[in-house]
Amino acid sequence: MSILAHNGSAVIGMSGKDCAAIACDLRFGVNLQTISTDFTKVYSLGPRLYVGFPGLATDNQTVFQRLQFRKNMYELRENRTIKPQTITTMLSNLLYERRFGPYFVEPVVAGIDHTTSKPYVACMDLIGCVCEANDFVVSGTCTEQMYGMCETLWEENMDSKELFECISQCILNALNRDAISGWGARVYLM
Repeated sequence: MSILAHNGSAVIGMSGKDCAAIACDLRFGVNLQTISTDFTKVYSLGPRLYVGFPGLATDNQTVFQRLQFRKNMYELRENRTIKPQTITTMLSNLLYERRFGPYFVEPVVAGIDHTTSKPYVACMDLIGCVCEANDFVVSGTCTEQMYGMCETLWEENMDSKELFECISQCILNALNRDAISGWGARVYLM
């Protein structure tokens, strides 16, 4: 079993028409043993910027704390709000610095660019290789199931209500087919 699947996790980022959403499961476990059912993997970095960290729970929290520190330093130095593209590059650099002893997380970034009001979703692997998408990104232990559901249900130009329904159905149906993630989901809509 992969170390990325040790705690089990599922995160989806999805974009719509002038809106974006990110969803995660709530299970925290060690292999097949469930420890907690209210462990979120998505963190807010601003009013319209969220980052999800599926993977090893300890690295999840470590990477978030380091990213939050770098984001705060950036905003103090530049005297402006950070864009989702910038936080993605910052996170990619943070992961690539540790490529020989990596953090075992595969982050998902979702947000709204405050200058253009366009949705933004991206994911990356554990060494920081970025994959930006116009539709959706998935990461976690049930990626195959999430890809299938997202490809089936996602449509272009969904409004916020349709996007909420789509991402909710995608993650809940995918979680029903994975033994090491689940116990409900939390959706953040921007």
